Amino acid sequence: MTRAPTHDGVLAAAASIAELLPPTPLLPVEIGGVRVHVKAENLQPIGAFKIRGAWWRLSNVGEEERARGVVAVSSGNHAQGVAWAAKRLGIKATIVMPRDAPQVKLDGTKALGAEVVLYNRPGEDRDEVAAKLIEQNGGTLVHAFGDPWVIEGQGSAGIEAGQQMGRSPSRFIVCCGGGGLAAGLALGCPDSAIHVVEPKGWDMVGRAIASGEIVHAAPDAPKTICDALQPTATKPINLDVLKGRAEPGVTVTDKEVRDAQRWAFATMQLVVEPGGSAALAAALSGKVPLDERTIIMVTGGNADPAAFARTICEPASFKPR
Repeated sequence: MTRAPTHDGVLAAAASIAELLPPTPLLPVEIGGVRVHVKAENLQPIGAFKIRGAWWRLSNVGEEERARGVVAVSSGNHAQGVAWAAKRLGIKATIVMPRDAPQVKLDGTKALGAEVVLYNRPGEDRDEVAAKLIEQNGGTLVHAFGDPWVIEGQGSAGIEAGQQMGRSPSRFIVCCGGGGLAAGLALGCPDSAIHVVEPKGWDMVGRAIASGEIVHAAPDAPKTICDALQPTATKPINLDVLKGRAEPGVTVTDKEVRDAQRWAFATMQLVVEPGGSAALAAALSGKVPLDERTIIMVTGGNADPAAFARTICEPASFKPR
């Protein structure tokens, strides 16, 4: 039987991570006349919140398993999180990454000492590639979102944010790929509403929450600049946590994401990658409710330099509602 993530597990992960990493800033900003807070997870050592789940998972790998190494699948941020934790713990890491992942993420993963195995997206199933590697060479799978320890580790961001705020957040606006962060926050902060935000055409988590069943991306799903938010489906472990717990999901367009990137740079001097800007995009475009206890998760800052430069040089096309 698969271990289920728990609230106590999130608290344990938060305690472990607090001994390892300084808190990321909780920045007050005003959107549409409402003062809210942005949790700047893009300022983590690897540039993304994924370091939390990776550390908690790998620090719970047994000694015999450590000797065989770990295998992960990721478009880049989870890859760097696993590589960072593996290097610190002395564990061999192999990461399955798409060939079209941003070069900055590929380079960052390799620089941390991980072995990178590339696959074609679309065309190949990354989970199948990882499974073959484990069958051939052994190793423990560290799934990017469908792993109980990873979910608990991601939820530590909510514990940290609540401590910084000094009270329970009313809601979290969450960038969502497979639902690991959303599920972790739901477990860690049971009194807070959870709003998942996904790219348009890639809202498998939101639709799964609405239907109560796993939903897969369409074969002709549109292209999105949010490379970090493109899993083809969530996992039952995530859906079990989010069903009846998360608010209805919302989607954002590439245009809204770029506007959010520009706003974050101009307002907070933050470099935020497209996928890390999705929650902010939903808040700025008036798609989610806001109040003074709202926390917007800015989840990653590993932006392609050239693409980011082009984005911020374009004029903003809207005013926050």
